[in-house]
Amino acid sequence: MNRKTLLALAEKHGTPLFVVDHDELRRNYKLFRRHFPRVQIYYAVKVNSDPAIVETFYDLGSSFDVASMQEFHTVHRLIAKLPAKQRQDFIWDKIIYANPIKPIETLRELDCYKPLVTYDNHEEVKKIAKHAPHAGLALRLRVPNTGSMVELSSKFGALPGEAVELIQFAHDAGLVVEGLSFHVGSQCTNPENYIQALHLCAGVFAEAASRGFSLKLLDIGGGFPAAYDDSVPKFADLAGKINHEIDRLFPEPIEILAEPGRLLVASAATAVAKIIGKAFRNDKLCYYVDDGVYHTYSGVIFDHCTYHLKAFKRGTPQLCAVFGPTCDALDTISLAEHLPDLEIGDYLYSENIGAYSAASSTHFNGFPPATVVHVNR
Repeated sequence: MNRKTLLALAEKHGTPLFVVDHDELRRNYKLFRRHFPRVQIYYAVKVNSDPAIVETFYDLGSSFDVASMQEFHTVHRLIAKLPAKQRQDFIWDKIIYANPIKPIETLRELDCYKPLVTYDNHEEVKKIAKHAPHAGLALRLRVPNTGSMVELSSKFGALPGEAVELIQFAHDAGLVVEGLSFHVGSQCTNPENYIQALHLCAGVFAEAASRGFSLKLLDIGGGFPAAYDDSVPKFADLAGKINHEIDRLFPEPIEILAEPGRLLVASAATAVAKIIGKAFRNDKLCYYVDDGVYHTYSGVIFDHCTYHLKAFKRGTPQLCAVFGPTCDALDTISLAEHLPDLEIGDYLYSENIGAYSAASSTHFNGFPPATVVHVNR
């Protein structure tokens, strides 16, 4: 998005401001479709659950990965007026509840929708069998997360060696396991994570078949990296390696699912903040802005992500620190930005901030989250 437009939006709507470009959402979605023609996209709603973003992906034909009933209802509102059979077909074909651990209350509410859900342990099978017996199951495997910015394997995933026994256990409980799922970790820059995971899943598919279980689908999860900087592998190269192994190990008619999130929305949003304070501390220029890590820049804390700030005005850059508006010293966006000498009331902006940012914003210290503005809807 060009700087002139951003500046005009900031002056119109005030700051902090979070600008979502839906043309960029559509470009990213089409990019994924082009490089993964066999893979069904399940947008990971957790990455940014703004209803307008979800609706744009719905209009493009996306399926959805949800991890809470609130996320489920965000999607369900788009299909609520469909005829009953068409609505149920959408839920079965296009929604996966991909949180392996679900409260009993959630399972009870989910049961009437007959969704596909993930699991990774015996206790979850018992809960599903009792409270959501109409659900279909996908077993989540623990796979390598080496080199991913946020690892997930320590929290979720059954060991490959126990997978078929867990499939048998679900079968004995009257449930049907449709296939397997895995997640290589968020912002995965190591393609070998996917390759190793696919090989582990192929082994489970083969062992399951030898025991009489025919698995129909494989969910390769998310982790597809956004191009934050030049160190991130080219998406086309990553896709080529993954597709080669998918076609070799999982021939049709096995259905392949994926849960991209960051790749689809990171580059589609820009944050604009206003300088509300300025000081020199320890011989360093310090700016204080009206957004911070408790708000749009929450990804600095929760997502281990670095968001660089840029100025609308030109000038000789110098090493600066940038802090958020709250009283907490943790509210530090960066201690090493290169910005010109600016005045209170000037604006800064950060690109590629659409993922895990506004989604985890808070009202801490009484400061409200950024105003969200959608363009090119």
